[in-house]
Amino acid sequence: MEISRSSTPEAPPQDLWSSILDSVSSSRSIPSKQILLLGQPLTGKSTLVSALLQKPASDEGKDDGRIDFAVGYDFADVRDEADEDIAPDTLARLSVYTVPSALESYISLLPHFLPPRQALPHTLVMIALDWTRPWSFVEELETWLKWVETWAKGDGARELEIIREEGRERLQAYLQHYTEPSTDPLPANSTHSSTLLPLGPGTLTHNSSGIPIIVTCTKADLIDDGNDMAAGASGMGSMVKGKGGEWEERTDGVMQVLRTICLKYGASLFYTTTVPSTLQVLRQYALHALFMPPAPSPVVPGAEPQAPIRNIFPFQHKPNTLDRDRIVVPAGWDSWGKISVMRDGFDAKMWGEAWERDMSDDPSEGVGAKRLYVSLVPDQGTKVRNIINQCHLLVLNPFKPPPLPPFNNPTPEQAFLAKNYDENAKKPDHDPRRVFRGPTDLTGASAGIVGPLGSSSFNLPNVERALTEMEVGIGGGPGAGASSDPRRPTRNPTSTSGRPAGLGPAGTAAPASARTPSSPTPGAGSPSPTNGQSQHEVLQNFFQSLLSSKDRTGTATTGRTATPTKVNGAGSGPEDAA
Repeated sequence: MEISRSSTPEAPPQDLWSSILDSVSSSRSIPSKQILLLGQPLTGKSTLVSALLQKPASDEGKDDGRIDFAVGYDFADVRDEADEDIAPDTLARLSVYTVPSALESYISLLPHFLPPRQALPHTLVMIALDWTRPWSFVEELETWLKWVETWAKGDGARELEIIREEGRERLQAYLQHYTEPSTDPLPANSTHSSTLLPLGPGTLTHNSSGIPIIVTCTKADLIDDGNDMAAGASGMGSMVKGKGGEWEERTDGVMQVLRTICLKYGASLFYTTTVPSTLQVLRQYALHALFMPPAPSPVVPGAEPQAPIRNIFPFQHKPNTLDRDRIVVPAGWDSWGKISVMRDGFDAKMWGEAWERDMSDDPSEGVGAKRLYVSLVPDQGTKVRNIINQCHLLVLNPFKPPPLPPFNNPTPEQAFLAKNYDENAKKPDHDPRRVFRGPTDLTGASAGIVGPLGSSSFNLPNVERALTEMEVGIGGGPGAGASSDPRRPTRNPTSTSGRPAGLGPAGTAAPASARTPSSPTPGAGSPSPTNGQSQHEVLQNFFQSLLSSKDRTGTATTGRTATPTKVNGAGSGPEDAA
Protein backbone atom coordinates (compact mmCIF):
# COMPACT_ATOMS: atom_id res chain seq x y z
CA MET A 1 0.00 0.00 0.00
CA GLU A 2 1.47 3.27 -1.05
CA ILE A 3 1.57 6.18 1.35
CA SER A 4 -0.01 9.26 -0.10
CA ARG A 5 2.08 12.40 0.16
CA SER A 6 1.04 15.96 -0.15
CA SER A 7 1.98 17.52 -3.44
CA THR A 8 2.57 20.94 -1.84
CA PRO A 9 5.54 21.51 0.52
CA GLU A 10 4.94 22.76 4.02
CA ALA A 11 4.97 26.52 4.41
CA PRO A 12 7.97 27.86 6.36
CA PRO A 13 7.27 29.59 9.66
CA GLN A 14 6.35 33.23 9.34
CA ASP A 15 9.15 34.46 11.63
CA LEU A 16 11.90 32.33 10.07
CA TRP A 17 14.08 35.25 9.07
CA SER A 18 13.49 37.00 12.37
CA SER A 19 14.65 33.95 14.29
CA ILE A 20 17.73 33.63 12.07
CA LEU A 21 18.66 37.28 12.53
CA ASP A 22 18.09 37.09 16.27
CA SER A 23 20.33 34.07 16.58
CA VAL A 24 23.09 35.76 14.61
CA SER A 25 22.82 39.00 16.53
CA SER A 26 22.81 37.20 19.88
CA SER A 27 25.91 35.22 18.93
CA ARG A 28 27.80 38.38 17.97
CA SER A 29 26.32 40.81 20.46
CA ILE A 30 28.64 42.83 22.65
CA PRO A 31 27.84 42.76 26.37
CA SER A 32 27.03 46.12 27.91
CA LYS A 33 27.96 47.00 31.49
CA GLN A 34 27.57 50.20 33.46
CA ILE A 35 29.20 51.84 36.45
CA LEU A 36 27.20 54.10 38.73
CA LEU A 37 29.66 56.63 40.17
CA LEU A 38 28.41 58.33 43.34
CA GLY A 39 30.15 61.12 45.24
CA GLN A 40 29.86 64.60 46.62
CA PRO A 41 31.18 67.64 44.69
CA LEU A 42 34.93 68.00 44.25
CA THR A 43 35.71 64.36 45.06
CA GLY A 44 37.56 63.67 41.80
CA LYS A 45 34.70 62.01 39.93
CA SER A 46 35.71 63.47 36.58
CA THR A 47 39.21 62.01 36.94
CA LEU A 48 37.75 58.61 37.71
CA VAL A 49 35.43 58.76 34.69
CA SER A 50 38.32 59.63 32.39
CA ALA A 51 40.36 56.72 33.76
CA LEU A 52 37.53 54.19 33.56
CA LEU A 53 36.69 55.08 29.96
CA GLN A 54 40.33 55.74 29.02
CA LYS A 55 39.49 59.15 27.68
CA PRO A 56 41.76 62.15 28.16
CA ALA A 57 40.51 64.63 30.70
CA SER A 58 39.98 68.00 29.02
CA ASP A 59 40.15 71.33 30.79
CA GLU A 60 36.36 71.42 30.85
CA GLY A 61 36.31 68.04 32.59
CA LYS A 62 38.16 69.21 35.67
CA ASP A 63 36.26 69.54 38.89
CA ASP A 64 37.07 73.21 39.29
CA GLY A 65 35.52 74.22 35.99
CA ARG A 66 33.19 71.49 34.81
CA ILE A 67 29.47 71.79 34.33
CA ASP A 68 27.70 68.99 36.17
CA PHE A 69 24.43 67.76 34.76
CA ALA A 70 21.70 66.31 36.91
CA VAL A 71 22.72 62.87 35.58
CA GLY A 72 26.00 62.62 33.69
CA TYR A 73 26.59 59.89 31.11
CA ASP A 74 29.46 58.71 28.96
CA PHE A 75 30.51 55.43 27.38
CA ALA A 76 33.40 53.73 25.62
CA ASP A 77 34.18 50.39 24.04
CA VAL A 78 36.46 48.03 25.97
CA ARG A 79 38.90 46.41 23.58
CA ASP A 80 41.18 43.44 23.97
CA GLU A 81 44.49 44.89 25.13
CA ALA A 82 46.33 41.62 24.47
CA ASP A 83 45.34 41.71 20.83
CA GLU A 84 48.16 43.27 18.83
CA ASP A 85 46.11 43.71 15.69
CA ILE A 86 45.51 47.12 14.22
CA ALA A 87 41.81 46.86 15.06
CA PRO A 88 41.50 44.79 18.26
CA ASP A 89 38.24 43.11 19.03
CA THR A 90 35.64 44.90 21.14
CA LEU A 91 34.93 42.88 24.25
CA ALA A 92 32.30 45.02 25.92
CA ARG A 93 30.73 48.44 26.04
CA LEU A 94 31.20 50.31 29.30
CA SER A 95 28.88 53.14 30.38
CA VAL A 96 29.37 55.46 33.36
CA TYR A 97 26.58 57.37 35.10
CA THR A 98 27.35 60.16 37.58
CA VAL A 99 25.42 62.55 39.81
CA PRO A 100 26.75 65.86 41.20
CA SER A 101 25.81 65.23 44.83
CA ALA A 102 23.48 63.34 47.16
CA LEU A 103 20.67 65.86 46.84
CA GLU A 104 17.29 64.20 46.43
CA SER A 105 16.61 66.16 43.24
CA TYR A 106 19.56 64.36 41.58
CA ILE A 107 19.45 60.82 42.92
CA SER A 108 15.70 60.58 42.37
CA LEU A 109 16.40 60.63 38.61
CA LEU A 110 18.64 57.57 38.61
CA PRO A 111 15.86 54.93 38.73
CA HIS A 112 14.48 56.36 35.48
CA PHE A 113 17.80 55.79 33.69
CA LEU A 114 18.83 52.67 35.60
CA PRO A 115 15.69 50.62 36.39
CA PRO A 116 16.67 48.00 38.97
CA ARG A 117 14.95 45.16 37.14
CA GLN A 118 17.10 45.62 34.03
CA ALA A 119 20.22 47.21 35.54
CA LEU A 120 21.01 45.12 38.64
CA PRO A 121 22.78 42.19 36.86
CA HIS A 122 24.99 44.55 34.83
CA THR A 123 25.78 47.43 37.22
CA LEU A 124 28.67 48.20 39.56
CA VAL A 125 28.44 50.96 42.18
CA MET A 126 31.52 53.07 42.87
CA ILE A 127 31.53 55.53 45.79
CA ALA A 128 34.13 58.32 45.70
CA LEU A 129 35.49 59.74 48.97
CA ASP A 130 37.85 62.70 49.19
CA TRP A 131 40.95 62.38 51.39
CA THR A 132 41.00 66.17 51.86
CA ARG A 133 37.82 65.76 53.94
CA PRO A 134 38.36 62.53 55.91
CA TRP A 135 35.92 63.52 58.66
CA SER A 136 33.05 63.03 56.22
CA PHE A 137 33.86 59.42 55.23
CA VAL A 138 31.41 57.61 57.51
CA GLU A 139 28.58 60.08 56.96
CA GLU A 140 28.91 59.93 53.18
CA LEU A 141 29.12 56.14 53.18
CA GLU A 142 25.91 55.91 55.20
CA THR A 143 24.15 58.26 52.79
CA TRP A 144 25.18 56.44 49.64
CA LEU A 145 24.83 52.86 50.93
CA LYS A 146 21.33 53.56 52.24
CA TRP A 147 20.36 54.86 48.83
CA VAL A 148 21.85 51.81 47.07
CA GLU A 149 19.80 49.48 49.26
CA THR A 150 16.63 51.47 48.56
CA TRP A 151 17.31 51.61 44.83
CA ALA A 152 17.97 47.87 44.59
CA LYS A 153 14.66 47.00 46.29
CA GLY A 154 12.75 48.86 43.58
CA ASP A 155 9.03 48.17 43.55
CA GLY A 156 9.37 44.83 45.32
CA ALA A 157 8.09 42.81 42.37
CA ARG A 158 8.59 39.05 42.38
CA GLU A 159 10.74 39.15 39.27
CA LEU A 160 13.00 41.73 40.90
CA GLU A 161 13.29 39.60 44.04
CA ILE A 162 14.53 36.67 41.94
CA ILE A 163 17.15 38.90 40.31
CA ARG A 164 18.31 40.12 43.71
CA GLU A 165 18.63 36.58 45.05
CA GLU A 166 20.68 35.55 42.02
CA GLY A 167 22.95 38.55 42.49
CA ARG A 168 23.55 37.78 46.14
CA GLU A 169 24.33 34.13 45.39
CA ARG A 170 26.79 35.20 42.72
CA LEU A 171 28.59 37.64 45.05
CA GLN A 172 28.65 35.16 47.92
CA ALA A 173 30.12 32.46 45.67
CA TYR A 174 32.76 34.91 44.47
CA LEU A 175 33.77 35.74 48.04
CA GLN A 176 33.93 32.09 49.05
CA HIS A 177 36.01 31.06 46.01
CA TYR A 178 38.40 34.03 46.16
CA THR A 179 42.06 33.20 45.91
CA GLU A 180 44.99 35.56 45.81
CA PRO A 181 46.54 36.09 42.40
CA SER A 182 49.51 33.87 41.72
CA THR A 183 52.16 33.84 39.07
CA ASP A 184 51.63 30.13 38.58
CA PRO A 185 48.97 29.41 35.95
CA LEU A 186 45.94 27.44 37.04
CA PRO A 187 45.61 23.95 35.61
CA ALA A 188 43.17 23.59 32.79
CA ASN A 189 41.19 20.86 34.51
CA SER A 190 40.73 22.74 37.82
CA THR A 191 37.27 22.55 39.29
CA HIS A 192 35.34 24.18 42.09
CA SER A 193 35.81 22.57 45.43
CA SER A 194 32.71 20.88 46.68
CA THR A 195 33.53 21.99 50.22
CA LEU A 196 33.02 25.70 50.87
CA LEU A 197 33.78 27.47 54.09
CA PRO A 198 31.12 29.82 55.44
CA LEU A 199 31.66 33.52 55.31
CA GLY A 200 33.57 35.04 58.19
CA PRO A 201 32.03 37.23 60.89
CA GLY A 202 30.94 40.63 59.71
CA THR A 203 31.10 39.61 56.04
CA LEU A 204 28.23 40.36 53.65
CA THR A 205 25.74 41.15 56.38
CA HIS A 206 24.24 43.81 54.11
CA ASN A 207 23.89 44.26 50.34
CA SER A 208 21.03 41.84 49.90
CA SER A 209 21.11 42.37 46.13
CA GLY A 210 24.74 41.36 45.68
CA ILE A 211 25.72 44.54 43.80
CA PRO A 212 29.48 44.84 43.30
CA ILE A 213 30.60 47.94 45.27
CA ILE A 214 33.97 49.70 45.17
CA VAL A 215 34.82 52.39 47.73
CA THR A 216 37.42 54.67 46.15
CA CYS A 217 39.34 57.19 48.27
CA THR A 218 40.71 59.80 45.89
CA LYS A 219 43.58 62.27 46.44
CA ALA A 220 45.43 59.77 48.62
CA ASP A 221 48.69 61.56 47.84
CA LEU A 222 47.56 64.29 50.26
CA ILE A 223 47.42 61.97 53.27
CA ASP A 224 50.99 62.69 54.31
CA ASP A 225 50.58 66.43 53.85
CA GLY A 226 50.82 67.67 57.43
CA ASN A 227 49.94 71.33 56.95
CA ASP A 228 47.14 72.99 58.84
CA MET A 229 43.67 72.61 57.44
CA ALA A 230 43.06 76.26 58.09
CA ALA A 231 45.46 76.91 55.25
CA GLY A 232 43.44 74.56 53.08
CA ALA A 233 46.32 72.25 52.16
CA SER A 234 45.75 69.04 54.07
CA GLY A 235 42.97 66.58 54.58
CA MET A 236 43.78 65.65 58.17
CA GLY A 237 44.68 69.27 58.83
CA SER A 238 45.45 70.35 62.38
CA MET A 239 44.36 66.97 63.75
CA VAL A 240 48.04 66.08 63.94
CA LYS A 241 51.25 67.82 63.03
CA GLY A 242 53.76 66.31 60.67
CA LYS A 243 54.48 62.63 60.25
CA GLY A 244 55.12 60.11 62.98
CA GLY A 245 53.51 57.53 65.19
CA GLU A 246 50.33 59.47 65.95
CA TRP A 247 49.94 60.45 62.33
CA GLU A 248 50.21 56.90 61.04
CA GLU A 249 48.01 55.60 63.84
CA ARG A 250 45.16 57.88 62.89
CA THR A 251 45.42 57.23 59.14
CA ASP A 252 45.56 53.50 59.80
CA GLY A 253 42.53 53.83 62.05
CA VAL A 254 40.62 55.48 59.22
CA MET A 255 41.56 52.62 56.92
CA GLN A 256 40.45 50.03 59.49
CA VAL A 257 37.04 51.69 59.79
CA LEU A 258 36.61 51.76 56.01
CA ARG A 259 37.65 48.12 55.66
CA THR A 260 35.19 47.07 58.36
CA ILE A 261 32.33 48.82 56.58
CA CYS A 262 33.32 47.43 53.18
CA LEU A 263 33.45 43.92 54.63
CA LYS A 264 29.79 44.14 55.66
CA TYR A 265 28.76 44.86 52.05
CA GLY A 266 31.20 42.56 50.28
CA ALA A 267 32.80 45.70 48.83
CA SER A 268 36.39 46.46 47.90
CA LEU A 269 38.55 49.42 48.95
CA PHE A 270 40.95 51.36 46.72
CA TYR A 271 43.10 54.45 47.26
CA THR A 272 43.90 56.44 44.12
CA THR A 273 46.06 59.41 43.22
CA THR A 274 46.74 61.31 40.03
CA VAL A 275 49.37 58.70 39.15
CA PRO A 276 47.99 56.76 36.16
CA SER A 277 49.05 53.39 37.55
CA THR A 278 46.64 53.59 40.51
CA LEU A 279 43.76 54.52 38.22
CA GLN A 280 44.65 51.72 35.81
CA VAL A 281 44.51 49.15 38.63
CA LEU A 282 41.09 50.48 39.64
CA ARG A 283 39.81 50.14 36.06
CA GLN A 284 41.04 46.56 35.78
CA TYR A 285 39.32 45.55 38.98
CA ALA A 286 36.08 47.31 37.98
CA LEU A 287 35.94 45.29 34.74
CA HIS A 288 36.81 42.14 36.68
CA ALA A 289 33.92 42.72 39.11
CA LEU A 290 31.46 43.59 36.34
CA PHE A 291 32.10 40.26 34.59
CA MET A 292 31.91 38.24 37.79
CA PRO A 293 30.80 34.72 36.79
CA PRO A 294 27.45 33.43 38.05
CA ALA A 295 27.24 31.13 41.01
CA PRO A 296 27.93 27.49 40.14
CA SER A 297 25.08 25.03 40.21
CA PRO A 298 24.83 22.74 43.22
CA VAL A 299 26.88 19.59 42.87
CA VAL A 300 24.79 16.47 42.45
CA PRO A 301 26.11 13.53 44.48
CA GLY A 302 27.99 11.14 42.26
CA ALA A 303 28.35 13.65 39.43
CA GLU A 304 31.58 15.27 38.35
CA PRO A 305 32.22 18.74 39.77
CA GLN A 306 31.58 21.62 37.41
CA ALA A 307 34.52 23.50 35.95
CA PRO A 308 34.66 27.18 36.91
CA ILE A 309 33.69 29.80 34.39
CA ARG A 310 36.63 31.96 33.43
CA ASN A 311 36.43 35.72 33.86
CA ILE A 312 37.36 37.45 30.61
CA PHE A 313 38.96 40.24 32.67
CA PRO A 314 41.23 38.58 35.24
CA PHE A 315 42.66 40.67 38.08
CA GLN A 316 46.29 39.82 38.77
CA HIS A 317 47.21 42.49 41.36
CA LYS A 318 47.85 41.38 44.89
CA PRO A 319 46.24 43.13 47.87
CA ASN A 320 48.22 46.03 49.31
CA THR A 321 47.57 47.54 52.75
CA LEU A 322 51.01 49.05 53.40
CA ASP A 323 51.35 51.85 50.87
CA ARG A 324 48.83 54.46 52.00
CA ASP A 325 48.67 56.11 48.57
CA ARG A 326 47.90 52.88 46.65
CA ILE A 327 45.73 50.70 48.88
CA VAL A 328 44.17 47.67 47.16
CA VAL A 329 41.72 45.55 49.19
CA PRO A 330 39.71 43.34 46.82
CA ALA A 331 36.43 41.81 47.89
CA GLY A 332 36.82 38.34 49.40
CA TRP A 333 40.32 38.87 50.76
CA ASP A 334 39.67 40.86 53.95
CA SER A 335 38.46 39.69 57.36
CA TRP A 336 38.18 40.92 60.93
CA GLY A 337 41.44 39.23 61.82
CA LYS A 338 43.41 40.98 59.08
CA ILE A 339 41.84 44.31 60.02
CA SER A 340 42.72 43.98 63.70
CA VAL A 341 46.32 42.92 62.99
CA MET A 342 47.03 46.16 61.19
CA ARG A 343 46.88 48.25 64.39
CA ASP A 344 46.40 47.00 67.95
CA GLY A 345 43.42 48.25 69.93
CA PHE A 346 40.93 48.29 67.07
CA ASP A 347 37.69 46.42 67.80
CA ALA A 348 36.10 45.48 64.47
CA LYS A 349 33.08 43.94 66.18
CA MET A 350 32.34 47.15 68.10
CA TRP A 351 32.54 49.22 64.92
CA GLY A 352 30.28 46.76 63.12
CA GLU A 353 27.65 47.02 65.84
CA ALA A 354 27.93 50.81 65.85
CA TRP A 355 27.34 50.80 62.09
CA GLU A 356 24.24 48.68 62.55
CA ARG A 357 22.85 51.20 65.04
CA ASP A 358 23.34 54.05 62.59
CA MET A 359 21.70 52.16 59.75
CA SER A 360 18.69 51.26 61.92
CA ASP A 361 18.24 54.92 62.98
CA ASP A 362 17.76 53.89 66.60
CA PRO A 363 20.00 56.11 68.78
CA SER A 364 18.61 54.65 72.00
CA GLU A 365 20.59 51.42 71.59
CA GLY A 366 24.01 53.02 72.00
CA VAL A 367 26.72 55.05 70.32
CA GLY A 368 26.68 54.96 66.54
CA ALA A 369 29.55 54.81 64.08
CA LYS A 370 29.41 58.51 63.29
CA ARG A 371 29.92 59.50 66.92
CA LEU A 372 32.78 57.01 67.30
CA TYR A 373 34.39 58.30 64.13
CA VAL A 374 34.37 61.88 65.41
CA SER A 375 36.61 60.81 68.29
CA LEU A 376 39.04 59.37 65.75
CA VAL A 377 38.88 62.17 63.18
CA PRO A 378 37.72 65.52 64.60
CA ASP A 379 35.13 67.22 62.45
CA GLN A 380 36.82 70.20 60.86
CA GLY A 381 33.93 70.95 58.59
CA THR A 382 33.17 74.14 60.48
CA LYS A 383 36.43 75.61 59.23
CA VAL A 384 35.96 74.85 55.57
CA ARG A 385 32.21 74.34 55.13
CA ASN A 386 31.72 77.83 53.69
CA ILE A 387 34.51 77.27 51.17
CA ILE A 388 33.09 73.89 50.15
CA ASN A 389 29.61 75.34 49.75
CA GLN A 390 30.95 78.09 47.52
CA CYS A 391 32.82 75.54 45.41
CA HIS A 392 29.65 73.43 45.22
CA LEU A 393 27.68 76.37 43.88
CA LEU A 394 30.47 77.16 41.42
CA VAL A 395 30.47 73.61 40.10
CA LEU A 396 26.69 73.50 39.70
CA ASN A 397 26.44 76.96 38.18
CA PRO A 398 29.78 78.26 36.85
CA PHE A 399 28.10 80.87 34.63
CA LYS A 400 26.38 82.69 37.45
CA PRO A 401 25.17 86.11 36.29
CA PRO A 402 26.98 89.14 37.73
CA PRO A 403 25.51 90.57 40.91
CA LEU A 404 22.92 93.27 40.57
CA PRO A 405 23.93 96.87 41.40
CA PRO A 406 22.99 98.15 44.84
CA PHE A 407 19.37 99.15 45.18
CA ASN A 408 18.85 102.90 44.70
CA ASN A 409 16.26 104.01 47.22
CA PRO A 410 15.12 107.48 46.16
CA THR A 411 14.06 110.14 48.64
CA PRO A 412 10.29 110.45 48.91
CA GLU A 413 8.90 113.41 47.02
CA GLN A 414 7.30 115.10 50.03
CA ALA A 415 10.46 114.70 52.10
CA PHE A 416 12.53 116.26 49.32
CA LEU A 417 10.14 119.20 48.95
CA ALA A 418 9.90 119.74 52.71
CA LYS A 419 13.68 119.89 52.94
CA ASN A 420 13.85 122.74 50.40
CA TYR A 421 10.60 124.49 51.31
CA ASP A 422 12.02 126.88 53.92
CA GLU A 423 14.86 127.92 51.67
CA ASN A 424 12.63 128.58 48.69
CA ALA A 425 10.05 130.47 50.77
CA LYS A 426 12.67 133.10 51.61
CA LYS A 427 13.40 133.80 47.95
CA PRO A 428 10.56 135.56 46.14
CA ASP A 429 12.13 134.88 42.75
CA HIS A 430 11.48 131.15 43.33
CA ASP A 431 7.72 131.66 43.60
CA PRO A 432 6.14 130.15 40.43
CA ARG A 433 3.25 132.67 40.62
CA ARG A 434 5.67 135.51 40.08
CA VAL A 435 5.32 135.33 36.28
CA PHE A 436 1.65 136.41 36.60
CA ARG A 437 2.45 139.51 38.61
CA GLY A 438 3.77 142.86 37.57
CA PRO A 439 6.93 144.26 39.07
CA THR A 440 4.96 146.91 40.99
CA ASP A 441 2.38 144.44 42.34
CA LEU A 442 4.70 141.95 44.07
CA THR A 443 4.39 143.67 47.42
CA GLY A 444 0.86 145.03 47.33
CA ALA A 445 -1.08 142.05 46.04
CA SER A 446 -3.36 140.38 48.46
CA ALA A 447 -3.92 136.63 48.40
CA GLY A 448 -7.25 135.12 47.53
CA ILE A 449 -8.64 131.68 47.35
CA VAL A 450 -7.47 131.25 43.76
CA GLY A 451 -4.33 133.34 43.98
CA PRO A 452 -3.47 137.03 44.32
CA LEU A 453 -6.19 139.42 43.27
CA GLY A 454 -4.11 142.56 42.95
CA SER A 455 -4.08 144.86 39.99
CA SER A 456 -1.89 142.51 38.06
CA SER A 457 -4.50 139.78 38.07
CA PHE A 458 -6.05 141.22 34.89
CA ASN A 459 -2.85 142.18 33.10
CA LEU A 460 -2.51 138.92 31.22
CA PRO A 461 -2.20 139.48 27.46
CA ASN A 462 -5.25 137.40 26.58
CA VAL A 463 -7.47 139.12 29.13
CA GLU A 464 -6.24 142.52 28.02
CA ARG A 465 -6.89 141.73 24.39
CA ALA A 466 -10.37 140.41 25.18
CA LEU A 467 -11.25 143.58 27.08
CA THR A 468 -10.01 145.69 24.19
CA GLU A 469 -12.10 143.83 21.64
CA MET A 470 -15.14 144.19 23.88
CA GLU A 471 -14.50 147.88 24.15
CA VAL A 472 -14.25 148.31 20.40
CA GLY A 473 -16.99 145.86 19.43
CA ILE A 474 -19.55 146.81 22.09
CA GLY A 475 -18.97 150.25 23.46
CA GLY A 476 -15.84 151.45 21.69
CA GLY A 477 -15.97 154.69 19.73
CA PRO A 478 -15.03 158.30 19.87
CA GLY A 479 -17.40 158.92 22.74
CA ALA A 480 -16.36 155.99 24.80
CA GLY A 481 -13.94 157.99 26.81
CA ALA A 482 -11.09 155.60 26.03
CA SER A 483 -7.48 156.45 25.49
CA SER A 484 -5.93 157.04 22.11
CA ASP A 485 -5.06 153.31 21.84
CA PRO A 486 -8.26 151.34 22.19
CA ARG A 487 -6.32 148.07 22.58
CA ARG A 488 -4.90 149.07 25.92
CA PRO A 489 -7.20 149.59 28.88
CA THR A 490 -6.61 152.68 30.91
CA ARG A 491 -4.85 151.92 34.15
CA ASN A 492 -4.00 155.42 35.17
CA PRO A 493 -5.55 156.06 38.59
CA THR A 494 -5.96 159.82 37.82
CA SER A 495 -7.95 159.35 34.62
CA THR A 496 -11.60 160.13 34.54
CA SER A 497 -12.46 156.55 33.75
CA GLY A 498 -10.72 154.22 36.15
CA ARG A 499 -12.21 151.07 34.68
CA PRO A 500 -11.54 149.13 31.51
CA ALA A 501 -13.49 150.48 28.57
CA GLY A 502 -16.42 148.55 27.21
CA LEU A 503 -17.76 147.34 30.59
CA GLY A 504 -20.56 149.90 30.62
CA PRO A 505 -22.48 152.21 28.33
CA ALA A 506 -20.57 154.95 26.62
CA GLY A 507 -20.35 158.21 28.51
CA THR A 508 -20.88 156.71 31.96
CA ALA A 509 -18.07 156.72 34.46
CA ALA A 510 -17.92 156.09 38.14
CA PRO A 511 -16.02 158.43 40.44
CA ALA A 512 -12.43 157.48 40.92
CA SER A 513 -12.77 157.67 44.68
CA ALA A 514 -15.43 154.92 44.67
CA ARG A 515 -13.06 152.16 43.46
CA THR A 516 -9.48 151.09 43.48
CA PRO A 517 -7.39 151.92 40.47
CA SER A 518 -6.57 148.34 39.71
CA SER A 519 -9.98 146.78 40.27
CA PRO A 520 -12.27 146.09 37.30
CA THR A 521 -15.49 148.03 37.21
CA PRO A 522 -18.67 146.11 36.60
CA GLY A 523 -20.98 147.14 33.76
CA ALA A 524 -24.01 149.32 33.93
CA GLY A 525 -26.80 148.08 36.05
CA SER A 526 -24.36 146.40 38.45
CA PRO A 527 -23.64 147.88 41.82
CA SER A 528 -20.33 149.66 42.03
CA PRO A 529 -17.81 148.16 44.41
CA THR A 530 -17.36 150.01 47.64
CA ASN A 531 -14.65 149.91 50.20
CA GLY A 532 -16.67 147.41 52.15
CA GLN A 533 -16.75 144.87 49.32
CA SER A 534 -14.42 141.90 49.41
CA GLN A 535 -12.26 140.96 46.48
CA HIS A 536 -14.41 137.88 45.86
CA GLU A 537 -17.46 140.10 45.39
CA VAL A 538 -15.53 142.33 43.03
CA LEU A 539 -14.53 139.30 40.98
CA GLN A 540 -18.11 138.05 40.96
CA ASN A 541 -19.39 141.39 39.75
CA PHE A 542 -16.79 141.48 37.01
CA PHE A 543 -17.85 138.14 35.55
CA GLN A 544 -21.54 139.06 35.98
CA SER A 545 -20.95 142.18 33.88
CA LEU A 546 -19.48 139.99 31.13
CA LEU A 547 -22.59 137.83 31.13
CA SER A 548 -24.93 140.85 31.00
CA SER A 549 -23.06 142.48 28.10
CA LYS A 550 -25.33 140.72 25.63
CA ASP A 551 -28.33 142.57 27.03
CA ARG A 552 -26.57 145.91 26.56
CA THR A 553 -25.79 145.34 22.89
CA GLY A 554 -29.00 146.97 21.58
CA THR A 555 -28.54 150.04 23.78
CA ALA A 556 -24.92 150.50 22.89
CA THR A 557 -25.56 150.54 19.12
CA THR A 558 -27.63 153.75 19.32
CA GLY A 559 -24.66 155.72 20.59
CA ARG A 560 -22.29 154.63 17.88
CA THR A 561 -21.17 157.06 15.20
CA ALA A 562 -21.25 156.41 11.48
CA THR A 563 -17.50 156.29 11.35
CA PRO A 564 -16.37 152.70 10.87
CA THR A 565 -14.30 151.23 13.67
CA LYS A 566 -11.23 149.21 12.94
CA VAL A 567 -11.22 146.10 14.93
CA ASN A 568 -7.48 145.79 14.91
CA GLY A 569 -7.14 149.28 16.44
CA ALA A 570 -5.22 150.75 13.49
CA GLY A 571 -7.18 154.02 13.57
CA SER A 572 -9.54 156.07 15.80
CA GLY A 573 -12.57 158.29 15.36
CA PRO A 574 -12.55 162.10 15.11
CA GLU A 575 -12.99 162.45 18.82
CA ASP A 576 -9.82 160.53 19.44
CA ALA A 577 -7.91 163.05 17.36
CA ALA A 578 -9.38 165.83 19.47
